[in-house]
Amino acid sequence: MEHSTALVTGATSGLGYAAARALAEQGWQEIIVTGRSLARAKETAGLLAVETKKQVFTPLALDLNTPSSVQAALAELVKRGRPIDFLLLNAGLVPTKVRVVTATGVEASEAPLIGHHQLTIGLLGANLLSPNGRIIITSAEPARGGVPMFKYTDLPAFAAESYQGDRTAAVEDLIRSGPKVKYAPNTAYADAKLIIAWWAAALARRLPSGMAVYAVSPGASNDTQVARNAGPLLKYLMIPIVNLIPGMNQTPETAAARYLQASEFGTDVSGQFFASAEGKFSGPIEVQRHPHLLDPANQEAAWQAIVEVSGVDLSLPKLLKPVS
Repeated sequence: MEHSTALVTGATSGLGYAAARALAEQGWQEIIVTGRSLARAKETAGLLAVETKKQVFTPLALDLNTPSSVQAALAELVKRGRPIDFLLLNAGLVPTKVRVVTATGVEASEAPLIGHHQLTIGLLGANLLSPNGRIIITSAEPARGGVPMFKYTDLPAFAAESYQGDRTAAVEDLIRSGPKVKYAPNTAYADAKLIIAWWAAALARRLPSGMAVYAVSPGASNDTQVARNAGPLLKYLMIPIVNLIPGMNQTPETAAARYLQASEFGTDVSGQFFASAEGKFSGPIEVQRHPHLLDPANQEAAWQAIVEVSGVDLSLPKLLKPVS
């Protein structure tokens, strides 16, 4: 992979900011940093330039919750015409105690994936990903399982109970937090991160030879804005307690280093989910081989559900189909 142009979503704080700074220190020629507003992205680019003493940061407005914003960002990237070598899909959040659904009918913690899907497919359709490009999307340890308080939904069981075994319909219901979903914020978060891992696996099967995608957990790192909408129990009690446990609160720089490490992986592990070893929340990352992650039926159901919700598939790369 060439170290020419990288694009980092969610770069205005936390892990995205740390990753953008690390990329500059590694010698990347251009790093596109996104924020929900152009003003915020410009501010971030300026701060990073001062910190790194490198004029390599390009601001880009991108609100992943708003399809028109994704379209505008894609149009700007098409206008520039420079291929992206490293696409870091970092933006995300922990859901609130009370269910929140966006204007496009998507549960709040699922919304970044929908925007990331629209962005990725748009870039592929416009031939704006390098032939040997790397895509990394942020997942989290709960997708692996074994994380206290965070339990993901058993998709086959949920589909059998509520959708006559139709896993695609079941995933779409989870994404939309529909009427058959018993909402709990920690479960919604675990489901969002698991669906991300499935999406990466399904995308890997669709990428041209030479490109690769990985879902990567940055591990425990609570000094970010990801929990800004979390409920008070998690935000003001559990996270401070967790921060006192050794290995449970890496710096953003340490966590973001996982992204840069994975960006150098080969195509032989494209589509895999990398996270901490079983029972750990930091330290070296390794491929996760749990059956629920590797089930092709789950992966393809997730892909088709995301296509339905986003209105975008590889056959519709330019977001021509409106989001319902």
